Parts: sequence; C-alpha cells; structure tokens
Amino acid sequence: MSLSVNTLGEIRALVRGGFDERDDIIGILCEEMYEPGELDEQAVEQAVDAAFSELEHEKRQWPTVTDCDRLEQAFLALNKRGVIALHNAGYTQDDGYADVQEVFAEHSEQDSVSGYCFYHGQDLECVVSGGGLYLAFGPMDPLHEETEGPVVGALIVEELTKAGLNVQWDGTFAHRIFIPDMDWKRR
Repeated sequence: MSLSVNTLGEIRALVRGGFDERDDIIGILCEEMYEPGELDEQAVEQAVDAAFSELEHEKRQWPTVTDCDRLEQAFLALNKRGVIALHNAGYTQDDGYADVQEVFAEHSEQDSVSGYCFYHGQDLECVVSGGGLYLAFGPMDPLHEETEGPVVGALIVEELTKAGLNVQWDGTFAHRIFIPDMDWKRR
C-alpha cells in the first residue's frame, strides 16, 4: 500500500521540523495522526528513512549559521532577559500557552519573568513548508495583555533582529510576531 501525497507531506514536515527522532515520527503517524492499522507501517518506515536520508544529504550544503541557529540565539537571550521562550510548544496556541504556564510554575525566579514567547506545532508545519514563522507572545499576567504585551513584543523583536532575523510586527498585542522569510534548517 502506498502513502498519499498528504501523508508524505506530513512525514516531510515532521522530519524537517527537527524535533522528533525516527521511531517517534513513525509512532506519531501510525498511532496518533492516523488510526492504528490505517497506514502501512513498513511504507511509513521507508518514507521516514528516505526523508531523513534526503535531509542528511542536504545538510552538507547548509551555511555554517542557519536561521534556526539565529532563532535559538534569540530565544536564549530572551530567557536570560526574563521572557520564557519555547520551541515547538504543543500543537496549538492553547497547548503552547499551557507549556509556558508549566515552565513558569517550575521557574525558580518567577519574579524575574516578565513574559513569554513560543511557536507551536502548527506554526512549525507552516515554516517547514516555506510559509514563515509566527510567534505567540505576551505578559505572564493575562490581565495586562494590552498594556504589557507590546512591551514584551518589542523586547522579542529586538532580540530577533539582533540575531539577524527579518521581523514583521505591528507593535500591538493583537497580532503575532512574524518572521516572513525564515529558512527552516534545524540541525
């Protein structure tokens, strides 16, 4: 049984996303995204292996510093400046916000945390397919989103720009920060 173009695209996105190992991707596809038995597991394994092989071949041509390296640099700087910055936080915006709350609850210096920044699995699918990367952000206290949200957003834009990324944002909490030409090459 061959895999659909849609399933092959999902495999490509999971592999190129750079967060999941081979066996995890096979499990995600064969047990979570599709009903058990719906996909030919051997065909999924072959397609996943082929996607990883293609990616490894392409990595040899990647620049020394990629946009993903720049994003990592910006997220590290944000975390040092009191913004919880998370990669691949859940699958939806609600999932990502829950992940932020979990990290905040375990944070040893909660008073030093002013806000959050993350992208989630749907954002990752978008950027892997060339659609740019959206970042959710805000202050830790949702009652102050309209007043403190833009302050947190400006700090995020500052660090992203400093890291060498092209950023679009209207300066309000109403719209997410966008990196339109993000070239997703995650090692």
